[in-house]
Amino acid sequence: MRVAVLCSGGVDSSVALMRLAAAGGHELTAVYLKIWLEDELAFLGRCPWEEDLELVRRVAAMAAVPLEVVPLQREYLETVVAYALDELRAGRTPSPDVMCNRMIKFGAFVERSGGACDLVASGHHARVGHGGGLSRLLRAADRRKDQTYFLCQLEQRQLARCLFPIGDSTKDEVRAEARRLELPNASRPDSQGICFLGRVPFDDFVRHHLGERPGEIRDIDTGAVLGGHRGLWFFTIGQRHGLGLAGGPWYVVGKDRSSDALLVVHGERLERRTRREFLVPRPHWIAEPPTRADLEVRIRHGERLEPCTVTAGADGSLAVALRAASDPGVAPGQFAALYDGEECLGGGVMAWADEAAPATRFGVSG
Repeated sequence: MRVAVLCSGGVDSSVALMRLAAAGGHELTAVYLKIWLEDELAFLGRCPWEEDLELVRRVAAMAAVPLEVVPLQREYLETVVAYALDELRAGRTPSPDVMCNRMIKFGAFVERSGGACDLVASGHHARVGHGGGLSRLLRAADRRKDQTYFLCQLEQRQLARCLFPIGDSTKDEVRAEARRLELPNASRPDSQGICFLGRVPFDDFVRHHLGERPGEIRDIDTGAVLGGHRGLWFFTIGQRHGLGLAGGPWYVVGKDRSSDALLVVHGERLERRTRREFLVPRPHWIAEPPTRADLEVRIRHGERLEPCTVTAGADGSLAVALRAASDPGVAPGQFAALYDGEECLGGGVMAWADEAAPATRFGVSG
């Protein structure tokens, strides 16, 4: 098999490459996807793509594997960045890393390769199971580092070509292997934040593209004006920090786009304003729809899965009800990934029943 190994300069993808090289049996090519927006965002801060690429070169040389640099900045701008800005303008919370996997890493890159590779490998903490003519996305051995949430929008044809060589290992095991192999990035910290920003602050990126639109911060219960903000797109539902309000804790629980008001509630009253139910207007199933109503859901990256009950609507939408407790972080625009045991079934964009998300030009919400 001809395998393209997506390498980012991080320890996970580097160990994935070394494992495949040691196992033999495949024709490997290390691939660095150049998506950093270093030209567009250079004035905002330094994007470390040159450092990343140098690390990829060194690891590829150690593995005796050729390296190919694939520029995908235009595709990235037209899909992932455009999607993120569309969602922010609409008052929702985007998930750029979810879209990057679907539209770039396992989308535009595969299309650009034109059949030059049979499989695509990456350093994601996830596993793939095959059977009955279907490929299934399975949770990683390391529950704390599991990344199936970010892969929940992959299509069946994409997942069928995926290899996740470190999915059966914990992060500690990956680090230990990197040190044993004396990889140059063995102790490099994991990347944080949105995939295309590097070290550019998110607020600076948003301000550059969307500017500022000041408005009031209001107590949702009393209507009292507590302060002001620079733009609704700088905030997300469930946010606590960065509000600049005294007498807290205060939490963001809504946005009034008609008046540009940011709606908050005091922590003492938070429970009454959190949501136990939400909609997934257009769910996406990786292999096949669930056969039962009792599932688990993840509404953000992390170890935590919540028991839930799903109900299918006549229009194909899903109503999701959390069984254990309400959650203050149910943010319209973010993805909900649904699980049946070890399997990530797929998921879709969350919306509130009283504020359903309109369709976007990227076909992920509606």
